[in-house]
Amino acid sequence: MKKSIFIITFLLFCLQNAYADSAYFIDFNKVLNSSKPGAGAQKKLKDKLKAESDKFNKLEQDIRKQESEIISQKKTLSAEEYKKKVQDLRKKVAKTQKEKQDAFNNIAKSRSAAKQSLLKAVSPIVKKYMEENNIRLVMDKKSVVLGDMSLEITDQIISIVNKEVSSIKIN
Repeated sequence: MKKSIFIITFLLFCLQNAYADSAYFIDFNKVLNSSKPGAGAQKKLKDKLKAESDKFNKLEQDIRKQESEIISQKKTLSAEEYKKKVQDLRKKVAKTQKEKQDAFNNIAKSRSAAKQSLLKAVSPIVKKYMEENNIRLVMDKKSVVLGDMSLEITDQIISIVNKEVSSIKIN
């Protein structure tokens, strides 16, 4: 009986020591948004989005102006001319909406590609950090319910990423 209690206690002690300090976590969203290459990519994408938004806002204002002109000309135009102008305007609206949707989809794809590119660049850095510091497990912070903040390595990884990764290519 004493022997089995000793063995169980010994095993629990060994297992606890084997896994106690080997699980760390990292906030990948913070790495993506706070690191120099991530922040640079975010800024470029934000500028691209603003430029596209401004472009389409201007087009939409032009369409509204044309709509007002067509409405004001309704009494002076024949029914066929009025109908043709309305159809042309509708085609222009549909074309503009499609172009706007395509532009925003392209920006979303660029954002996703930039995120994947940065994650590819971060993975070997995290792996090297793990090897150098004898870490066996790194989890994403989103998966951690509760954890000691001393086990978070996000800031260390960000500083390494800032040194080793200059920028991310954005399509």
